[in-house]
Amino acid sequence: MKKKENNYAFIDSQNLNLGIQKLGWKLDYRKFRVYLAEKYGVQKAYMFIGFSPLNQKLYDNLQEAGFVLVFKSVIPDGDGKIKGNVDADLVLRAVLEISEYDRAIIVSSDGDFYSLAQHLYNSGKLETVLSPDYENCSFLLRQTSREKIRFMDNLRTKLEYKRKAPPRDGTHGGTLR
Repeated sequence: MKKKENNYAFIDSQNLNLGIQKLGWKLDYRKFRVYLAEKYGVQKAYMFIGFSPLNQKLYDNLQEAGFVLVFKSVIPDGDGKIKGNVDADLVLRAVLEISEYDRAIIVSSDGDFYSLAQHLYNSGKLETVLSPDYENCSFLLRQTSREKIRFMDNLRTKLEYKRKAPPRDGTHGGTLR
């Protein structure tokens, strides 16, 4: 009997969301959580995300899908865009909990994670780096992760969000997100 894997995912939510949007589709987070569990044995999936009270419904949906949300305060950058830099929090959580998981899955294309990927790789703790998009993935991250990097470009048919059509009886029974 195969031992059940106890892998953790560390997800840079902004990088994941923007990377998938650049590919021209929308990610179904429920399907993504199931994919992580089935493909990579992910028992705990940390999603590092900026906090804004306006996004409470999104947060509730992500938690219902099985993600553990780690919030970061958001601040406006020089152009007035809201920014929640989660990099340090993600790295710290991955390192502090290293003895609690078998292997880690890092979900990001951000080169700021290359040191973490290298440390996990060298210690035998890196399962994979799952990058949203090959074209926009940092060279440093690809180089450091070597054969352990995977790209989400080809997962559209499995993981794309498709809005449910309303029932034919004219009611509004379809779910909206």
